This record gives sequence, structure tokens and C-alpha cells, in this order.
Amino acid sequence: MYLKYIHINCDLGEGGEYDSQLMPLISACNIACGGHAGDVKTMTKTLLLAKENKVEIGAHPSYPDKENFGRVSMKISEENLIISIINQILSLHKIAQEHGEILTHIKPHGALYNDAAKDKNIAEIVLKAIDKCSLNLPIYCPENSAIFHLIKDKKKVVFEAFADRAYHPDLSLVSRTKPNALITEKEEVFTHVFSMFCEGKLRSENGEIISVNPNTFCLHSDTPNSVEILQYLTEELLKNNIKIARK
Repeated sequence: MYLKYIHINCDLGEGGEYDSQLMPLISACNIACGGHAGDVKTMTKTLLLAKENKVEIGAHPSYPDKENFGRVSMKISEENLIISIINQILSLHKIAQEHGEILTHIKPHGALYNDAAKDKNIAEIVLKAIDKCSLNLPIYCPENSAIFHLIKDKKKVVFEAFADRAYHPDLSLVSRTKPNALITEKEEVFTHVFSMFCEGKLRSENGEIISVNPNTFCLHSDTPNSVEILQYLTEELLKNNIKIARK
């Protein structure tokens, strides 16, 4: 039986304590670049850690809102949001160039990610900003989202699913304010990921089975037992002839 490869990504450079333990276990990192978290020092440190571990490097722009960690929709003018997103992406791009690395993708963070998934106007603003960066990078986004429908014939899209989050039947994420939003039991995370990857099926929070086709799976670095989960995923996937992809 031939070996299959699964792509796992993780949001890093956000001030968490597990970055150095998570980096060797993933395929790609999404580096906070100053909107919800991060500065030149943390971006550089995280990028060098990714380089050392041969991990793909993506920009992780958000609403410019460190107070709420970018997890709250923000009232901001189109012009200011575009400027902020451009500055975030290009700041990481500059650091990557200085260290002989390239960015491989862009993934919006938190509320900006969710808003661009359901609100065409926000999605258009995000895409305007990305276009102005002139980097022509793939974008991580949910299936059947507003941003996907705007770019499906123009840019490369990487469909993303969350390894540690519960879903509604419409493929929107269960709000973090709900007690069942996070999946933290490692066995449950494995079942969730294995079903999506091998069977193309996702069990939503009400038990409904939804068809999905993700290209990458995200595990949040601030999930308390994220390292344990990823170590368990690595072991259990290998038992099923599935290996986490690397550069």
C-alpha cells in the first residue's frame, strides 16, 4: 500500500510557548505579521525556526486589533484595512527575503478569515490588498466561501479545514463562545481529521454528515495540548500509511 501525504498547517509567531515543539511536526506555518500579534523580532524568530525545520512559510494578516487578538470583527475603513493588510504581508515578505526564504501562501486570521468567508465585501477588500502586494501567492480559505467564489478562476486556492474546531452544517465554524467549539481530545481530533482526509466526510456539531475536500488541515497553536495532539496525529496517521508532508 503506497504512502499518502497529509498537509498540516499551524498559526505561529503569536506569542505562544509551543512554537519550537510544533514546528517539526507540521507542513506549513502561518506567521502573525503585526495585526493581531507579532513584530519584526517574533516574525524573524518564527521564520528562522521554519527555515531550520523545512516548513512552508505563509503570511497571517488580520484586522489590526491586538487587544482582541484579531478575533472580533472590526469597524475600519476599506482604505485603512487595505493598508494594514499590505503592510503586514510585505513586512514578513521583506524578512523572508533577507533570510533567503520565500512566502508560499497567505491565510487571513481570525475574524478577518471568517468575515472574508461569509461577506463578499470584506472578501473583496482582502483580495484588493493581496493583489496590491504583487506576490501571486495561493490563499488558504474554506470551501464554498465568499472569498473562494471571488478567486476560483483567478488565483490558486488551498481549501482548509480545522483539525480542532467544530463545524455547523453550512461549514461555518462553531463560535468560540460556545462550549463545543474546540476539539481538544487527541483521539477525537484524529477521528475528525481522518474522516475528512480519507473519506471526504465531516460530522457537523448536530451530527449531520457533510462532504468536504480539504487540501490542508489547521491545528491552532494555542490549543492547550496542541503538541500532544500533533504527536498523536503523527503516530496514528503513520499507522494508516499517512505521513505529514514536508518541503
